[in-house]
Parts: sequence; C-alpha cells; structure tokens
Amino acid sequence: MNPVRNPFAPGAGTRPPELSGRVGLLEETSVAIGRAKLRRPAKSMIVVGLRGVGKTVLLNEFDHMARDAGCRTILIEAHEIKPLPDLLVPPLRHLLLELDRLGTLSEAVKRGLRVLKSFMGSVRLKYGEAEIALEIDPEVGAADSGDLEIDLPAVFQAVGQAAIDRGQTVVLLIDELQYLKQREMSALIMALHRINQDRLPILMFGAGLPQVLALAGKSKSYAERLFDFPRVGSLSGADAADAIRKPIEAEGERITAAALAALIAQTQGYPFYLQEWGYQAWQVARQSPIDVADIEAATVVSIRRLDESFFRVRFDRLTPREKDYVRAMASLPGSGPYRSGDVADALGLPVRTVGPVRNNLIAKGMIYAPAYGDTAFTVPLFELFLRRIMPPD
Repeated sequence: MNPVRNPFAPGAGTRPPELSGRVGLLEETSVAIGRAKLRRPAKSMIVVGLRGVGKTVLLNEFDHMARDAGCRTILIEAHEIKPLPDLLVPPLRHLLLELDRLGTLSEAVKRGLRVLKSFMGSVRLKYGEAEIALEIDPEVGAADSGDLEIDLPAVFQAVGQAAIDRGQTVVLLIDELQYLKQREMSALIMALHRINQDRLPILMFGAGLPQVLALAGKSKSYAERLFDFPRVGSLSGADAADAIRKPIEAEGERITAAALAALIAQTQGYPFYLQEWGYQAWQVARQSPIDVADIEAATVVSIRRLDESFFRVRFDRLTPREKDYVRAMASLPGSGPYRSGDVADALGLPVRTVGPVRNNLIAKGMIYAPAYGDTAFTVPLFELFLRRIMPPD
C-alpha cells in the first residue's frame, strides 16, 4: 500500500476525500445562497455539533460554494479573548475597499466606508499595535454610539447597501461561535435581523458547539426564526462505510466487509476518527484488501496518536480543579451525559461549590449542557482517554 497515495486526511478542518452524509445540508446551503443573490428571503444557518464532526469542513465548503456562485465572502473564527469587532472590521474594510474599486464613484460604498470609520472609532479598534488606517472622514451619528447592539446593525446595513449598489452578495462565515460573549451574539443577531427586514444581500453561515444554541436563545428570543440550526454528528452506518470504502476503491484498492465493520465500530462513525483510523489502516496494511488485522493494528496507533495530541492538548489546557471535574465525569459509568449532581458527588462536594468550575469548562468548550442538570463532553470518546490516564483504584 503506497503511503503517498493514502487518500485519508485526519486534520483540523481538512476536507475528507468523501464528504459523506452531508448532501442535504449542502443542497440547503446552495438554495440559501441562490435566494440571497436574488434578494429573496433566505435564512442564515448555524451548524451545531461536537468536536470532530466536520463543522469547520462544512463551513469551508460553504465558503467555496458562495465564491463559486460569485459572492463576496468573509471567513473568520471567533476567539475566547479577541472581541467580535476586532475580528470583523479588518475583513469588512477590505471588502468595502474592493467594492470601491469595482467601478465608478459610488456614494453607497463611500458611505459604507464612512460608517465603518465611525464604528472603528467607537470601539477604539486596534489591529496588532497600530490603528487600522482608513483615509476617509467618519459618518457622524452612524455606528458611533459605543453600544454594539446599536452600532453593528448600522454597519451591516451600510455594507448591505454598498453591496446592492455594486450588484454583489456578501456571505459572512463565522466558526467557533460559542466563544462570542452574549452581548456580541445579541448584536450579531440584531444586525442580521435588520438585514433581513431590509432585504439586503448579506447571509451568514456559522458553526459552533452545542452551547451556541443556548447562547443564541438567551441573546434574542427570535433567533430560532432567524436561523436554521442543523445538527451534525456521527455518520450513519452506510454513510460511514462510504466515507472509508469509496476513497480506498478510488485508489484501486479494497477493504474487507469485516474490516470495514470493525473500523466503524471503533470510531462510532465520528468523521474525524474515521479519517484517523482510515489513514492508519492504509499505512499499516501490507497489501490490499485491508483486513481486520490491519484495523486492529491501526487502532493501537490511532489511540496512541489521539492520546498524545488531540486529547492531551485539550486536557493540558485545564486548571487542576477543572481536571478534577472532568476526571470525576469520566469516573461515572457510560459515555454521558452525566448528571451534574452525580459529578459533584464523585468529587465529594456540593453542586453549588463546583458550579463555577463547570461554567469555566463550558466557556472553554470542553463540556456542554445537553439538558438542564446534565453535563457531557464536547469531544467524542474523551471519557475513554481520561479513563486510560486515570490511576487505578
């Protein structure tokens, strides 16, 4: 088995060779982009799922689809520390300057630049060590109140009007939405609501961990009417099989039915793990077809690699108290969700005492609350890693 021809791609946001099980979602996205280009109502979308299920892959695919359709795109990743305005202003500035160069003088584009300049002043934005340069006078009284919930809608409205003037459609893509502060999410929702009301050609696709649902709902009650929230998770047996078998066969090689079943059982159909096991199975196989013995060998290598990197990096980000909390979760039977009270009991502490630690873990994207009083890991199979590294009783 030639390692150079290994078709699998385990990595962060790396597109798999076979984008299996997501056809319906891609079709919905294509329709939304087409409607936005015609200035017809189109719902924005936030893809929700655990780590390793392909949310970033989908967002990148949406970006390619939008650009292929002739849209202008802005792709950013929300940050635990960096405020939303710091992330938005540089690409919005670039977008408006591009629109300004498209044709003859446009008052709508010039106004967009002036409004953005006002917004930059109101948030005292800095990019690196220096203020972002924009050689234009600000639009006094527009997007300069200092209140993000007032100013961001004004910026989006000005950008949307500039896009109309140049016959353009703008698609905003934001990854890791769960890191937004509640006021930032509220301002973003209000901005998109304004865009929808004015039928301006701006559409948003986002992605985030499951807690983004609660964040959106708490920010604005009408969020569920403004967005679709498709959930992505592990692939069905048939889709998981396609994700492995088709790339192998495309390279002129084969995998036995028993080996395929063993690989799917080990990975539980999670897209990132399918890529990892597929990659390692190809690497260890001496010849085609890949068989059960190859999957067993690949499992040893895959688990070691995940323990040393994917799982370990996340665990090492935690404070000692946070590590104690996740260890207590893993000490409970099953794969979760776990009752918060049971986790507190495992720690020998009152629920109220460990509440702040739980909140910190949610903020870091390590755990989430699938239902009131429940706690689960955002990384599939993370509990098995913790059990492997926990000392025996």
